[in-house]
Parts: sequence; structure tokens; C-alpha cells
Amino acid sequence: MTEIPLPEGKKVYFASDFHLGAPDMKASHIREKRIVRWLDEIEEDAAHIFLVGDLFDFWFEYKKVIPKGYTRLLGKLAALSDRGTGISVFIGNHDMWMDGYFEEELHIPVYVEPQRFTIGGKLFYIGHGDGLGPGDQGYKMMKKVFRHPLSRWLFAALHPSWGISLADYLSRRSRSATQLETFLGEDREWLVTYCKSLLQQEHADYFIFGHRHLPLDIRLGPDSRYINLGDWINYYSYAVFDGADTSLVYYGPE
Repeated sequence: MTEIPLPEGKKVYFASDFHLGAPDMKASHIREKRIVRWLDEIEEDAAHIFLVGDLFDFWFEYKKVIPKGYTRLLGKLAALSDRGTGISVFIGNHDMWMDGYFEEELHIPVYVEPQRFTIGGKLFYIGHGDGLGPGDQGYKMMKKVFRHPLSRWLFAALHPSWGISLADYLSRRSRSATQLETFLGEDREWLVTYCKSLLQQEHADYFIFGHRHLPLDIRLGPDSRYINLGDWINYYSYAVFDGADTSLVYYGPE
């Protein structure tokens, strides 16, 4: 378990599912500028920023090549990291093939699986959320295949122009098939079920996830909550912990 320092007057921010690159670069540039503007506004009081997966609609790191674009976001993250702002990144189902670039170039740790953190005396359980909970066995099997080193090696053998074009196509299909934006009811929300099962083994004050593309704040018990961060395609939503409470917030227009 990792402890995140929270100095007085500082806050911790959580955001996910930027899906930069989708649905096309023109729309992505507009969204990217909005995200960077948000980072500009929070940098003075941000003790730590958690980016909880699917920052990109597709991401693959060849040995000496990364996907074209995203210069504004990567530059801003580099500047924040250089000034000492803590940043943690989780991979999602669309950007699962990260392989050292963020750690080496930006000095930002990248997590594959959900992690526990203590912040301001509260316990946070944080992850992207894909492949957790009951059901969806087809995706869980596909996830194992895609994350296997052999799959990464085979994809890396493709020329980047072919590989990235193919992956962009598959990412668009995946997003249209899995982007659910209707609340299913607490009993049918699989991440709620997953969190409740974890609570039977170990306490957490907050379970923070992305993936679901729907802002949710659900009380799991007298002192535990499940928060889904929504996305920056439809909702421009994020969460902020001020040392006493965690709240969902919506980033308004200019």
C-alpha cells in the first residue's frame, strides 16, 4: 500500500477516459485543449493527480515509436511532473500496451492492476475497472490474450502505419460496443458488485474507477463509497478529494 502525502490546503484529483484520438483528430484536439486547460487550473492546489485509464483511444509503444499526436497533454504532464506534482497513471482497455515511455520520459509511474493508497487518513482502492466483477467472460479472455507478451511481440512486428491503423479501427469498434451510459441499477452494476465483494475482505473508504463512462457515486455502507469518474467525451467529469471528502465535479465550458 502506498501513502500519498496531502499537505494542508492541497487536493487530490482523479480523472479517466479521455479517449484522445477519438472520434477523429479534429474533435480530439478540441478535447485535449480542454483537458490541458483543466490541468492548468488545478496545478496550484494539486498534491497528486490520478489518471485512471483510457487516456488514449489507442496507445502502443514500439521500441522507438509512439503514436502520433497528444503533444499538448504529454507536454503538460511533463511540466507538472518536473515541478514536483505527483501523477499516477493506470492503463485501461484502450491503452493497455504502455511499456516504459511514461516512466522513462515523464517520470510518471504506470499501474496495470488496481492499487491501494492511503491519502489523508483515508484508504482509496483505485483502478480502471475493465474485466472486474462478474460476467463478461469473453472480454476477460480477450484481455488475457492481448496482454500476453506474445501478442505484444506479434503486433510490434507490424509496421507502425499498418499496426496503428488496424488498432484505431478495432478501438472504435470496441468503444461503440462497450460504452454504456445508462445506469443499470445497483444490483446489476458489476463494479458495484466487485466493490462489495472486496469489502467483505478488507475495508476501503473509496473505490475509484473509470471505464464505465458514467459518473456514479454510490454508498456501499456507512463509511465506504464507489465512485465512477465518467468520461471526457460526454460528461467532462472528475473527482476531487480535499482531505475530508471526495466529490464528483463537472468541468464546465470556457
